[in-house]
Amino acid sequence: MPDPQAQPATPQGRVEVANDRSAITALGERVLAAAEIAGYSEASRFAVRLALEEALVNAFRHGHKDLPKNETVGVEFEVDERSIRLVVTDRGPGFAPDDVPDPTSDENLTKTSGRGLLLMRAYMTEITHNQAGNQIRMRYCKPASEG
Repeated sequence: MPDPQAQPATPQGRVEVANDRSAITALGERVLAAAEIAGYSEASRFAVRLALEEALVNAFRHGHKDLPKNETVGVEFEVDERSIRLVVTDRGPGFAPDDVPDPTSDENLTKTSGRGLLLMRAYMTEITHNQAGNQIRMRYCKPASEG
C-alpha cells in the first residue's frame, strides 16, 4: 500500500501521520504543492509549512508524550484559492492553550515552551482549539496582494 503522505498534490485530504521526519516532510510537501497550484506565494507557503510542522511537533512531543511511539496524529487539510485550512488532532489528554506561558515575557525568555504556539499564532490567520485541547484548527487566508 502506498504511503498516504506521498500522494500527488490534492486540494484536500485526511491522513494519519507517524512520528517520522520523512512522513511529516512528505505531508508538508503535499499540502504545499496544492498551495502552489492554488497560487500561494513562497512566503505564504513558508508560513503554512512552519505552522503545520510546529503543530505536529507539539502533538508528538507534548500530546503523545505518555503514549506509545507508534501512535499517529490525524491531519486534515483543505486548500483553495482563498484559504488553507489545517486540523491536527493528537490522541493525548489535551491542554489548556491559555495556560501556556508567554515566551516573550521577561521571565520566560530562556524557556523553550510556548514558542511553537507563538509561531503558529503569528503566521496563521486563525487558530482555535477544541474543548479537550488535543486538536488545533488553523486557517491561513491568502493575502490580497497574491490575488
